[in-house]
Amino acid sequence: MRRTLALLTLVVVTGAAVAAQSEDARRSTLAPERLARIDQALQQYVDENRIAGAVGLVLQDGRPVYERAVGWRDREAGRRMAVDTIFRIASQTKAITSTAILMLMEEGQLGLNDPVSRFIPTFAKTTVAVRSEPGSGPLIGSGVAFVPARRPITIRDLLTHTAGISYGTQNDVAALYEAKGLGPAAGLGWYTADKNEPICDTMERLGTLPFVAQPGEAFVYGYNTDILGCVVERASGMPLDQFFRTRITGPLGMHDTHFFLPPDQRERLAAVYASGSDGRIVRAPEGSRGQGAYVEGPRRSFAGGAGLLSTARDYARFLEMIRNGGALGGVRLLAPRTVQLMTTNQVGTLHSPSGLGFGLGFQTTDRYGANGLDSMGAFGWGGAYGTMYRVDPQARLVIVLMTQLAPNATDIREKFPTLVYQALVDPPH
Repeated sequence: MRRTLALLTLVVVTGAAVAAQSEDARRSTLAPERLARIDQALQQYVDENRIAGAVGLVLQDGRPVYERAVGWRDREAGRRMAVDTIFRIASQTKAITSTAILMLMEEGQLGLNDPVSRFIPTFAKTTVAVRSEPGSGPLIGSGVAFVPARRPITIRDLLTHTAGISYGTQNDVAALYEAKGLGPAAGLGWYTADKNEPICDTMERLGTLPFVAQPGEAFVYGYNTDILGCVVERASGMPLDQFFRTRITGPLGMHDTHFFLPPDQRERLAAVYASGSDGRIVRAPEGSRGQGAYVEGPRRSFAGGAGLLSTARDYARFLEMIRNGGALGGVRLLAPRTVQLMTTNQVGTLHSPSGLGFGLGFQTTDRYGANGLDSMGAFGWGGAYGTMYRVDPQARLVIVLMTQLAPNATDIREKFPTLVYQALVDPPH
């Protein structure tokens, strides 16, 4: 009798395993021969000296279906690109900082409609630089006046980039920002890795400067998420790097994600290149934006808007957590409803009138065709060094491309996801 039951159990378990494998096979819809086109394209960019190298990674249902390293991590030093190469991910930091803010929201430490001044006092009375006629207020430059903001800036404004806060490089405000060590004094505004001060000191100073639009009236990309990094520090009572390490990257097993690189890992960091006037790469000089400060800098400015280093595998793991509704590997960071809020357009047509929106940290695709071959409901963003990512819940995909090219004159960020999507052989939903 026992032997019969054991055989029946074996048959049932084996049958279930075969059924699961069949289901996996049915759901694996990326054609290998079409994925191979990605190899050819990436290698062509390297051969034509348009990039030094890159790492591409695609997950479907959480499993890698494509992972390649091409070219050079450091061409001059003769170091080849590897899948565990570390990259400066710049604005891809924003998604992780936004996650931190929403974790604190779920814990009752802050609310989306809280004024930023609750955490950073200089934001209590902000101003906006507007083109105006003489006599309407203190003038700067040619016909630019400071006027009071019509309402306080909120946490929600910062998450959606609708606070009116830029990177301070517009002609109307650039000189003022430069005088405060921001805007043109920080590259294109976002680079703070070389600052010898905590990020909250920098953001306190920012609050005294004029912004470029009224809160809630325009999508303006800028220091918003750096301000949120300071909010995380003050709401949690710990530095941003510690919050990330103990609450996000550590629990998710993202062991290669840091604000500043451990010195013994420096050879894993990809060198920075730039697109020259002829489209071919030139190495960014030492001491320029990002080439050395992430290893040898002061290590004091934990910039929530653009400060992190990571690998393709680490960042894909974070994105898979988001795709999976806020949990991964037995670790839950966010509730599913919060993830839905993050990945749903919250700004109407302020970001784009053509089918792209913005949620609480992510650009959203609201119409098929608005962003290449993205499904409706996909979301993502990129970074100033040429990195990009998309998450497509309908296609069950996480797409990550890492390279180090600033400025980037190539179309590789647009072409890479297209090459992934063309390998899907099932009809879009």
